[in-house]
Amino acid sequence: MGLVGRTVQDQRSLDEVHGTVDVPSGGGKWLRLRRFFTFLGPAYLVSVGYMDPGNWATDLEGGARFGYALLWVLLMSNVMAVLLQTLAARLGVVTGHDLAQACRAEYSPGVSFVLWLLAEVAIAATDLAEVLGTIIALKLLFGLPMLWGCVITAFDTFALLYLQRWGMRQLEAIILALVATIGICFVIQIYQAEPELSGIVSGLRPSLPPGSLFVAIGILGATVMPHNLYLHSALVQSRRIGADAGSRATACRYYLADSAIALNAAFFVNSAILILSAAVFHRHGVEVATIEDAHQLLPSFLGSAAPILFGVALLCAGQSSTLTGTLAGQIVMEGFLHIRIAPWLRRLITRLLALAPAVVVIAMAGERSTQQLLVLSQVILSLQLSFAVIPLIHFTSSRRNMGELVTPRWAQALAWTVAATIVTLNGKLIWDQVLDWVELAAESGIQVGPVPLSWLAGGGFAVIIGAVGMLLIWVTIKPWVIPSPPWSPPRSVELDWVAALRPRPLRRIGVALEHTAADAEILNRALGLTHRDQGTAELVLLHVVDTPVTRVHGDQTADRETGADARYLSELVAAMRNLGIPARSVLLHGPDAAGELVAHLRNDPVDLLVVGSHGHGLVRDLLFGQTVDRVRHHLEIPMLIARPEKPPSAGGAAAPTIVSDGSRDDGPMPTPQNGEEPGSRAGAMP
Repeated sequence: MGLVGRTVQDQRSLDEVHGTVDVPSGGGKWLRLRRFFTFLGPAYLVSVGYMDPGNWATDLEGGARFGYALLWVLLMSNVMAVLLQTLAARLGVVTGHDLAQACRAEYSPGVSFVLWLLAEVAIAATDLAEVLGTIIALKLLFGLPMLWGCVITAFDTFALLYLQRWGMRQLEAIILALVATIGICFVIQIYQAEPELSGIVSGLRPSLPPGSLFVAIGILGATVMPHNLYLHSALVQSRRIGADAGSRATACRYYLADSAIALNAAFFVNSAILILSAAVFHRHGVEVATIEDAHQLLPSFLGSAAPILFGVALLCAGQSSTLTGTLAGQIVMEGFLHIRIAPWLRRLITRLLALAPAVVVIAMAGERSTQQLLVLSQVILSLQLSFAVIPLIHFTSSRRNMGELVTPRWAQALAWTVAATIVTLNGKLIWDQVLDWVELAAESGIQVGPVPLSWLAGGGFAVIIGAVGMLLIWVTIKPWVIPSPPWSPPRSVELDWVAALRPRPLRRIGVALEHTAADAEILNRALGLTHRDQGTAELVLLHVVDTPVTRVHGDQTADRETGADARYLSELVAAMRNLGIPARSVLLHGPDAAGELVAHLRNDPVDLLVVGSHGHGLVRDLLFGQTVDRVRHHLEIPMLIARPEKPPSAGGAAAPTIVSDGSRDDGPMPTPQNGEEPGSRAGAMP
């Protein structure tokens, strides 16, 4: 039996995929190659964050205004990203903690809570950029108004949840396909643009043309994404790695290669955007300030196919980034707070937080305002980035938790140099942007009573920046001045088991029947519980009729369906009594099967309820609901759930599982015969 619903001390990062990917062992050439490919994947999920729509605006502006001169900035930011993502992977492999869990273990509850809030704001800002990229792409490709695009992006939540059910390797394959699509689109466009090779080479030499510093800072600040560090430290734990130092060291080397390959692909995409902008717009003296401007101008230079390719790439970038943002949100909430909520609810909350400002601003200020929203999202990300980078470097430089796999001194020095660069450049970016906003407030002439709006804006920003700065100082110095003890493994539950273990006899067992062939397995499970030393338990056979007539007449219904159900229960009761097992039947009526069962069992309780699980996919769950979950959430009665049988190739019956409320989830049950499906009849439990 396995526990579903772990204790606080026993939470694993992304528990549903933790250790689900087997790593081949052996020393042969082909086995080593297979092992290498097994480790490829996590960095591809991370890499999409480096080519999200928030980066497009800075890359387009940099290429249009300064040609190829800022390519070296992209190269430098890519090197920084490879270093930081490698450290994040190293943290997850060696310590078994993701970055959020490590922050909770290192810092006080108050500081951890603030770090969680900042991470959540950053994830919402990331999702805002992805939402904007998607709705802009829908407008560019199909002429769809942006407000309608907001509605569509609200519903892509459910499509993404369905993809996550396929498994980690399949999800990685989907992301790789989207990244490949983006790359192909830009390869074609660059071929059409015919950039200057000499200009590209010269752009890799560090130089800052007049007026380019702000754009260069924007490129650097928009490239490294804080949520990617949390995400990567958790994704690497999806591989089943040995606990010995040698296995972990090997995994770290493979993940270094994974990061280098995937992030260089992201570097290619960002470089392609800048090169395309330089070859098309800078060459012709055209300045581009927004993504929409670039799309509108491309046909004039590259023909009618170019804007379509541009729009497809933008749509793929937005959707692929959305996938990883969902996982990052789950990791942050579970790691910092040890709170797990349903993935669909987590995704919906994040998406609504991102949609709210988008809908309000687009409705009030028009579609041209999306560029300012993109700028806002990048400023928020810049504000939070240091709070992810600095703890990461601290943790991977600590021998207390990393042991012999601690980051080497030279790499620590390089990492701290990168952190100082990020803090300085992002601080400059935030400062300049805040000054712009204060100046806009001053130019508006708006006053709140006798106080100008610019004073209020300046004072508010000063308080926020001051508080954030003090927190950053504490996060930086705390591991040095007050180091925490080594992160201990989860503690075992301490109980007096002799006193705690008290057998509870089952005197009455409720059996919720579906009137399908699946009832055989449900009854077999119930029968297995009736033969006890204390005597044979009574079976209470339950069935709910919810035909259209029943909705009107209730228990006075006398249609053919109700009569057939009553005869069915009578035959089963007779069969049970022939076996010497006490049994009685209860036929319930009403439009809500779960509600009728709950109401009846509250008045006439049983010691255990045996039910059948429908085995539906995500779509049917959303359409028809899940009676099993609704019943167990409204009753204190333990439940044993018999699942539908998997195909024969999938193996034998699964062991029952105890769920967190004391109910029990059984393995597969036989597939219904004669074309029937569990829950297909009226009144069956879906």
